[in-house]
Amino acid sequence: MALIRSIRGITPTIHDSCWLAESATIIGDVLIGEQCSIWYHTVLRGDVCTITMGNRCNIQDGTIIHGTLDESSTTLADDVSIGHGAILHGCYIDHHALIGMRATVLDHVHIEPYVIVAAGALVPSGKRLESGWIYAGLPAKKWKKVTEVQKEKLLYDTPKRYVKYSDWYRDL
Repeated sequence: MALIRSIRGITPTIHDSCWLAESATIIGDVLIGEQCSIWYHTVLRGDVCTITMGNRCNIQDGTIIHGTLDESSTTLADDVSIGHGAILHGCYIDHHALIGMRATVLDHVHIEPYVIVAAGALVPSGKRLESGWIYAGLPAKKWKKVTEVQKEKLLYDTPKRYVKYSDWYRDL
């Protein structure tokens, strides 16, 4: 069973349809929507800020989500995919976005819909990433347009696949 902990009198709110890995840690002011999956060794630490997640989000293995006290909360809209080992800190990620493996997204970043942040990229504080683009590098820069195939396979299908994957684990 995942570690779910209250802090400062605030307990995470997690929809019943979600799947949580046994080693996931969810603390404090965290709200998780329907059909989300929170995978192994992830930490959602809502001790100093709110973490809000829409429906069908998948937070893959080793991800850390946090924010800054009195300054920046973290929000994910519907159908957001967060790759293995990513770090999200006080940012806003709009629907149908994908954050690649080991990418870092810092405070006050706004990621518009249909954006892919490439694996290993660093999105510095205060940036706004324009809809329909792939961003890559250190620091992340606009690299190329998201193709229709990428939109379908990565931005639409990944959330659906992770709902299916999490169903496999419910029966274990």
